[in-house]
Amino acid sequence: MPVHVALLRAVNVGGTGSLPMADLRAICEGLGFADVKTYIQSGNVLFRSELPAGDAAKMLDEALREKLGKAPGVMIRSGTELQGIADRAPFPDAKPNLLLVVFLPEPAPADALDKLVAPDGEEVQMAGSEIYIHYPNGSGPSKLKLPAAKPGTARNLNTVRKLAALALDMEG
Repeated sequence: MPVHVALLRAVNVGGTGSLPMADLRAICEGLGFADVKTYIQSGNVLFRSELPAGDAAKMLDEALREKLGKAPGVMIRSGTELQGIADRAPFPDAKPNLLLVVFLPEPAPADALDKLVAPDGEEVQMAGSEIYIHYPNGSGPSKLKLPAAKPGTARNLNTVRKLAALALDMEG
């Protein structure tokens, strides 16, 4: 059975969308997903399901809407996809904790970087349904503006690599 990695948007970040990981596991198990595992308190969950990724994402988003009062947004990638995303990361001199990958629900439009404002030397590169952002001074103090990233959810490169390893390990 395929392994899916669900990346939830706006969960447990900055005090908004609080969702204990035990509750997230229970919701996933209630949907019939198997071998459910969460990783760190930022809305990452791995599970097995025969459902296509898009269907699993919609089911989980709807279940979270019922629990949280609004759908947070769920992006799903496979372990192989995550490994490829990590392997293709640009900005080779960037520290992995300062290189974020924004996962989008669909490919970014061609003009996604047109409204980019990067006043602190941030570097940005699009790649399909992901946007890579290098924050040389960290993302906290950054004044970066990138409207195309709004529907997505970001994870640093260390987290992407760990999620890929966990998923590939589950796949055997």
